[in-house]
Amino acid sequence: MKLPRRNFISGTAALGIGAAYGWPSAPVHAQTSIGDIRIDVVSDGSLTLPGGFIFDPMPKDELLPILKRYGQSPETLTPPCNVTMMRHGDRVVLFDVGSGPDFSPNSGILLESLEALGVAPDAVTDVVFTHAHPDHLWGLLDDFDDPLFPDAQYMIGKTEWDYWMNPNTVDDIGDARASFAVGAKRRLEMIEDQMTFFNDGDEIMSGVAARATFGHTPGHMALEVRQGNEAVMILGDCIGNDHIAFAKPEWNSGSDQDPETAAATRLTLMDQLLQEKTRVIGFHLTGNGMGYIEKDADGYRFVADA
Repeated sequence: MKLPRRNFISGTAALGIGAAYGWPSAPVHAQTSIGDIRIDVVSDGSLTLPGGFIFDPMPKDELLPILKRYGQSPETLTPPCNVTMMRHGDRVVLFDVGSGPDFSPNSGILLESLEALGVAPDAVTDVVFTHAHPDHLWGLLDDFDDPLFPDAQYMIGKTEWDYWMNPNTVDDIGDARASFAVGAKRRLEMIEDQMTFFNDGDEIMSGVAARATFGHTPGHMALEVRQGNEAVMILGDCIGNDHIAFAKPEWNSGSDQDPETAAATRLTLMDQLLQEKTRVIGFHLTGNGMGYIEKDADGYRFVADA
């Protein structure tokens, strides 16, 4: 019988084995505290995507100088995948669950990253989804197609749930994303009895409020973790990269399902986060995804935590 990869690669000693097989080599993480809330940002690896996935709708004469300034290839994207874990009292909360083994060969290392922090899957009490794209949802199941976090309760925005559970979505989403729809519906159906829905502005648990950030998907949500004057915004993919999304947030991106709405969301959110000096955690932002937004000459820029 083939052993599940999570059992074969166990503990820090296995990281060298993983590197030998071409798997991601380190469960990098960042940590911060907000009052008595502890937040860790852990790695699920990275993706390799064609540049056109984001850049195709953009004006090339303006785009290429910006990418050069950022050292970003127009041909290939290799974004990190940063999963946020929150520990507060007796709750261990994951915001998204990564992609698992079936989406991208360089991703799917969330379990190894959690293990490095001494967190087992059955310790996770809650899973909150920003949205249901594969790199955020497909890590839900283990190698035997059972839910990986057996004791967790699940939460998702009601608009997002309704979209992916609609049987017409697979036909309406377009050929390039049809597999996204099939995969999302199958996985969400498996946890339907453990699912709770939320809407914009809801306090989904103590210290965590939902913020509608529609556009990347029809019901995308960001989550603000706050105690007193301290806060961090878990962005998901509403600000989806550390280069063009900051330099030209008003441009339509090929990665967004509703590009016009997503661009309007980015502009509004960037301005708010800048004015309030709110720390952010982005699923695909550079380094460990944690940092701040600053104003730049032409737009904004992401300043990663040191």
